[in-house]
Amino acid sequence: MVLHPADPLTALAHGIGSQHDLPISPFYAFAGAFTALFVSFLALALLWSASRFHGDRSGLALPVGLQRAADAPVTRAALRGLGLAVFLALVTSLLLRPDDPARNPGPGAVYVLFWVGLVPASLLLGPVWGLLNPLRTLHRALHRLLPRTRRRRPAPLPARLGQWPAAAGLFGFTWLELVAPDPASTTTLLTALALHTACQLALAARFGERWFADGDPFEAYSALLARLSPLGRRTDGRLVLRNPFHGLDATPERPGLVATVCVLLGSTAYDGYSDNPSWIGTLQTSPLGRTPTATLGLLASIALVATLYCLCAAATRLVSGPHPRPLTAFAHSLVPIALGYLTAHYFSLLVTEGPRTVSIALGTDNAPEPLPPLGSGGLAALQVIAVVAGHVLGVIAAHDRSVRLFPPARAVAGQLPLLALMITYTLGGLALLLN
Repeated sequence: MVLHPADPLTALAHGIGSQHDLPISPFYAFAGAFTALFVSFLALALLWSASRFHGDRSGLALPVGLQRAADAPVTRAALRGLGLAVFLALVTSLLLRPDDPARNPGPGAVYVLFWVGLVPASLLLGPVWGLLNPLRTLHRALHRLLPRTRRRRPAPLPARLGQWPAAAGLFGFTWLELVAPDPASTTTLLTALALHTACQLALAARFGERWFADGDPFEAYSALLARLSPLGRRTDGRLVLRNPFHGLDATPERPGLVATVCVLLGSTAYDGYSDNPSWIGTLQTSPLGRTPTATLGLLASIALVATLYCLCAAATRLVSGPHPRPLTAFAHSLVPIALGYLTAHYFSLLVTEGPRTVSIALGTDNAPEPLPPLGSGGLAALQVIAVVAGHVLGVIAAHDRSVRLFPPARAVAGQLPLLALMITYTLGGLALLLN
C-alpha cells in the first residue's frame, strides 16, 4: 500500500488512498486462501455434527457491581453528553475552520475517527453508538421541550421495514465518501450532516426513540459489528463475556439484514476497485460524467455481492430442502466477512490519518505526516489474513447454522453453495488487494 499524505482529500475520498504492488505472490495468496477455506470446510463436516452456538442464552456473567456501574444513569448521561459535545465540536469545526482537510479536522473526524474507528470500538465495547448517538440526545431534549398536550404517542414501526432504512442510510454515506465530487469539502459535509439530522429527528418524532435502533444507519452498523464482540447481554439482561460466535448466532433475522451487509461488502469492494487504472479511465471518459458513472459502479458492486448471495441461498434451499427464511438464515455468516474486508481496507487509514486528525483538532501546527504502519510486507500480510480469516469465520458460522436447520444427511451438502460463495468472495477480495 502506498499512501499519499500530501493529498489528504484523495485519501479521504477513497478511504485508504492508493494500493500498488503488494509484496505478496498472488499464486501463494490465492492458493493459501483456497486451502484454508477447503480444509476448514472438511474439518467441520467431519468433526462438527451438532450446533454448538447458543445465541444470547450463553456467556459468563460479569460482576454485578460492574454491570451496575455500566447501567447507572450517571454513566449513560455522561456518554450521551460526550456524544453531543463531540457532535457540536464537529459542527463548529466545519463552520469556522478553513475548508482544507490539512487544517480542518472535520473530514478526518467523519471518515476516519468515526466511520473507521467505530469498527474496533464496537468490537471491543459492544454497540457503543447507541449510547453515544447525539441524535438520540437531541430527540429526548426536543421531546421534553414540547408541552404534554402536544406530545403524541409514537406510531408503531412496520415490521416489514426492518433494517431497510439502515441499509439505505449506509449506502448514502458510502456514496458520500466514495462517489461525491468533493467529499471532504466542509459544504458537502455540513449539507449531508444537516440532511441526516433532519431526517432522523423527523422520523424519531413519528416513531419514537426506538426508531434509532434500526433506522439510524450508524447504530445498525455498530450493533451488527458488535455481534462479534466478547462483551454482550444475555436474554436475562446480564452483562457477560462470551464467545463471539454466540453473539453472531443471535443476530436477528430481520428484513433488510442482507441488504445492510451487502452494502458494507459491496461498497468496500468498490473502494478497492476505484483505484484501478482502467476504472479511473472509464470515469474520465464516460459520456455520463464522473459522478453518475461512479454511482452506477457503486450500485453494480453492491448488486453483484447481493446477487451472488441470493443465488447461493436459492441453491442451498434446492439442495437441503425448503426453509421459511432462505435469505436471512445465513446472512449472519456475512458479518465476519464484512469485518475482514473493513480491516483489510481501512486499518492503515485509522492508524495513520487518525493521529493526524487528533493533532489538527488540538491545534497542533505542522501536524506530522502519517507513516505507513508495519511496513509494506507486514501490512500486506495483515490484509490477506484479515480477508481469509473473515471467510473462515463465516464458514464456521454457516456450518453451525446448517447442522441446526437441516437433517444430518443434507446439512453438509447444503453448505456446498455457501462454500462456493465464500471462495468466490475470497478470491474477489484478494484480487482487489493484489491489484
